[in-house]
Amino acid sequence: MSDYRSGHNGRQVGMIDVLIADDHAIVRRGLRTLISGEPDMEVAGEASDGFEVVAKARELAPDVILLDLVMPGQSGLEAIGQIKAENPDARVLVLTSFGDNDRVFSAIRAGASGYLLKDASPEQLLQAIHDVHSGESHLHPTIALKMLRELDNPAAVAANRPLTDDPLTEREVEVLRLVAQGLSNQEIAKTLTISERTVGNHIGSILRKLHLANRTQAALYALRRGLVDINNAAGGEDEPAAE
Repeated sequence: MSDYRSGHNGRQVGMIDVLIADDHAIVRRGLRTLISGEPDMEVAGEASDGFEVVAKARELAPDVILLDLVMPGQSGLEAIGQIKAENPDARVLVLTSFGDNDRVFSAIRAGASGYLLKDASPEQLLQAIHDVHSGESHLHPTIALKMLRELDNPAAVAANRPLTDDPLTEREVEVLRLVAQGLSNQEIAKTLTISERTVGNHIGSILRKLHLANRTQAALYALRRGLVDINNAAGGEDEPAAE
């Protein structure tokens, strides 16, 4: 017997509602087919341009917004900024063909929780949706390596280091190190022998003190500050964790 029950607007409780935003109908159709085939996911809606995805995100309040960066009307990057301004808790997963530094770092700074290239496998995409929905991050391996290499650039480190007048506590530094290593809240709780709720409170405090938007940015901050070794971060070639 299914555990899924009808919720608001006829949605199934326990399902991950995904809003698909891409200007190519064939891409949207393929993504809809893939996502609809999963027992715990459903497509909440579709958008074909940057303005429409902002409106649909506002109207539908999906669990995950799967968004391309290059769309007519306004760019996906501009859309992310508007969506996050209206709903800071919105979870955005970028799916695009472009992996250049400017787009990657701009999307993460704007608040994207994940960044995948369109050569990702269906399994990678579905896992990324799960990760972003659960409050983690998911970066395409190529993007993760690019970001880690960028951290070796002293100028980039200095330019992107957030300032804080409220230092982190020793426990918050411990949590931040584990976030940068790619551990989930559950894994951090087990490692530190504290509750998941306490972990969440610590992460919220870290983000607030460092003026960061999500766990991805927190993990990058930890790497920049040398709080964790690059080779140990998120498995070395995987993704730093995000909110």
